[in-house]
Amino acid sequence: QVQLVESGGGLVQAGGSLRLSCAASGRTFNNYPMGWFRQAPGKEREFIAAISRISDITRYADSVKARFTISRDSAKNTVYLQMSSLKPEDTAVYYCAARSGSRASTLSNEYDYWGKGTLVTVSS
Repeated sequence: QVQLVESGGGLVQAGGSLRLSCAASGRTFNNYPMGWFRQAPGKEREFIAAISRISDITRYADSVKARFTISRDSAKNTVYLQMSSLKPEDTAVYYCAARSGSRASTLSNEYDYWGKGTLVTVSS
């Protein structure tokens, strides 16, 4: 069992930056590829970024590539999402997720554990 708690969301102006954190419980953090997803009002949850167990592979949605960076710190059992050049269309609830498989998947249905989310609002 893995419990995930996101933090770092808030209100930011367009062009600004935020760093989201996701703290994971348990001693097996390194066993789990991790992902970030988001859901905007009235829209389906969408993939944002994923990172492999040893950080050798990262994957990004085209909409955030070159603007967002996913990373993980095994010593802190934490995965991060550094977001820059934020746009109003980035406004959403951001969720982190962990999966029991080996790949850094882009598919939400392949993730087994989810946090409750943190709200990011980007004003124009």
